[in-house]
Amino acid sequence: MLAVAIFFVITSGLLHAVWNLFAKQSLNKVVFLWSLQWVAVVVYLPWAVRAIWHHAVPWKGWLFLGITSALHGLYVILLSQTYHIGDLSQVYPLMRGISPLLVPLIGVFVLGERLSGMGWLGVGCVVGGMWMLGQWRVAGRTNGSRLAKQATWVALAVGCCITMYTTFDKVTLHYIPAVTLNDASNLGNLIALSWMAIKSGAVTTEWKANWRTILLGGIMSPGGYLLFLVALRILPLAQLAPMREIGIVFGTVLGILVLKEAQGRRRILAAGVITLGVILLGISG
Repeated sequence: MLAVAIFFVITSGLLHAVWNLFAKQSLNKVVFLWSLQWVAVVVYLPWAVRAIWHHAVPWKGWLFLGITSALHGLYVILLSQTYHIGDLSQVYPLMRGISPLLVPLIGVFVLGERLSGMGWLGVGCVVGGMWMLGQWRVAGRTNGSRLAKQATWVALAVGCCITMYTTFDKVTLHYIPAVTLNDASNLGNLIALSWMAIKSGAVTTEWKANWRTILLGGIMSPGGYLLFLVALRILPLAQLAPMREIGIVFGTVLGILVLKEAQGRRRILAAGVITLGVILLGISG
């Protein structure tokens, strides 16, 4: 079962990177992600309803489901803005790297836990990689554009949302079947994006241009996360979350090779440093 869980998590990371590539390539990020949620909700709805039909859920389960769906909705709104202003190879490692960084830091500074030397080395790697990608100001020098820095902050906000909804998802799985939780999260995304997508007036244009990637992404996005949720039933979150972040490398490489984004060497190096940090944090935990 260990090998199965690891395979599910790595595949989940790859699928996540691919559908994020599709989102970055889209014309209107909000409309694309909104359309993708429609596909996801409809495709997985029969399994979601079947799973919950004979499953008794206490009121706490419905409460946690509502909270995590709202967090997913906030995440997808911020995600659409991130891809509107930032490169995939810049923002993707930031979004995916902040979550495994925050969890141990919260444990140390809020819960009074201890972090080993290897863990602190992992923290240093993640922070160093993020610094490289963020193009921050050092000693009075400005590296990169104002837009790149704005994309960095929004990407970090997305990462904070990922941290929160992943934690609530782990708790919600005690009460709600994985496929139902996944589809409810997609529905939360759909509701969150509806007003902006309809107001844009770009729904028809987006579908004509990208209907193939909308359909494929609508299956891959929830499918990949469903693999992760199933793996969570086998192994603890602390072990699986760092493994999934191998998608950082996938996303960075796709941005550079497919989208021909600039600063390829710098960003691949930064993604590698972040991934190393995540692995060290996972081992130390």
